[in-house]
Amino acid sequence: MTAALTITNYGLDYATAAGAVAVLRDISLEIAPGEVLGLVGESGSGKSSLAWALMRHLPANAREVSGALRLGDVDLQALGPKQLSTLRGRRIGMVFQDPSTALNPTLTIGRQITEALMRHRELNARAARDLAVELLGHVDLRNPAAILRRYPHEISGGEKQRVIIATAFGCRPDVILFDEPTTALDVITGARIIELFARLRAETGVAALYISHDLGMMTRVADRVAVIRHGRVVEQAKAFEIFRRPQHDYTRSLIAAVPRPERRLVHDRPGEAVLLEARGIDVHYGRAGLFHAAPPPATKAVDIDIRAGEIVGLVGESGSGKSSVARALTGLARFDGAIRFDGRTLHGAGDMSPAYRRDVQIVFQHPDSSLNPRHRIGEILSRPLKLYGGDVASVPRLLEQVRLPASYATRWPHQLSGGEKQRVAIARAFAARPRLVICDEITAPLDVSVQAQIIALLLRLRAETGAAYLFITHDLNLIRQIAHRIVVMRQGQLVDSRAVDAFGAEDVHPYTSELMAASPVPVS
Repeated sequence: MTAALTITNYGLDYATAAGAVAVLRDISLEIAPGEVLGLVGESGSGKSSLAWALMRHLPANAREVSGALRLGDVDLQALGPKQLSTLRGRRIGMVFQDPSTALNPTLTIGRQITEALMRHRELNARAARDLAVELLGHVDLRNPAAILRRYPHEISGGEKQRVIIATAFGCRPDVILFDEPTTALDVITGARIIELFARLRAETGVAALYISHDLGMMTRVADRVAVIRHGRVVEQAKAFEIFRRPQHDYTRSLIAAVPRPERRLVHDRPGEAVLLEARGIDVHYGRAGLFHAAPPPATKAVDIDIRAGEIVGLVGESGSGKSSVARALTGLARFDGAIRFDGRTLHGAGDMSPAYRRDVQIVFQHPDSSLNPRHRIGEILSRPLKLYGGDVASVPRLLEQVRLPASYATRWPHQLSGGEKQRVAIARAFAARPRLVICDEITAPLDVSVQAQIIALLLRLRAETGAAYLFITHDLNLIRQIAHRIVVMRQGQLVDSRAVDAFGAEDVHPYTSELMAASPVPVS
């Protein structure tokens, strides 16, 4: 039987001003009809470059230096633009990491799906619309006809990803490439997308290349797994074997970095003194207008206590209100209720003194948007020192404290990797010598190995400074490794709060049980 997709000794370079940069070398992979091959590796390993090469969407500076790419009996590298336009979608499809960028914001969902179906299934407009409604219902979207009339900004991230998956499967290709399709989604939505993929795959028999850095899900998704490092495949095996008997040191290091709840990293007990006490926190976005009422609060009567030196995990799916709580505690969002800190009661941002703002710091999820691209790293770190009475000459020490060279002070943010940028953001928070640091999904965009390094850094800084953490995440496996106590939110409300050791109890909230069931741990 002819393989659905064959990659033979493939090599790819990017031409730069400094010379050719090797991106892929000697890649040889084969996917049988109906098979799912998982491709795992860290950022920069070449995973996405391989996907773009297969889709024939390489940038202008790409240079294919060796090998062959075949879709069934078709030589992909020999196709011209018109042939490729016909092939894409009809025989090979792709589901992207960020569904927001994969959909045209100026067109309705219906127009985008029906245009694809009319082109690749050769349907008329009425038949394409009827099939679009059927497909959206098949991916468990409620009221498909209404979804077709909406624009991308009017539906959630999980709904957008279901639309893209429905379109990809609806065109009936031989192969679909999945490039980190759940990375931008919370754990429950991601788990539902994985279940959807498994069901559609069983129904259609499609072959797939599933790209991810999340090893935890690969045993749920893939038949076989290939591990890629620095542009080379270092190991291939059946999915269950690669976790039980990894052969390459790099594979072993990736598996060792996967969070496991039973592998506790924090063993001390926090102090008894309450550092921060929040009561009845309602966060509001928007106001009532002349012709409309105020929108409902993003959080509803949330109560949270954090003791000195304690690590409190705040978990829940996207839209549950986690980040709104963080914004209230730092004065970035308007709220009702009260915050008591260091003997003072605060009812809003106006009550937050410079001392409070120094003591309560926040590290955001995306350092790309929280680090000023027009300032060098040294300038970014010197600002909190100037604001809170520190010594600007200590910038090199701050960098070394987060395991970055002092020479990075002269670099710009765009010259750093994602993990390095997050280290800078952490250094900026600790420059103020805080007593509480709020970490808002700071490991979500990072590879599992980089995530492990950031967690180790945070635990070391806590040991050195005594700072407490409010650690916001949707990764329940990770937070069960490091937290003393976990608070669970759903739809703006606090539904569960318990010591981490009590998370296996029978009386956990049903939503907590759902979160635990949606958090995959590799079989080993």
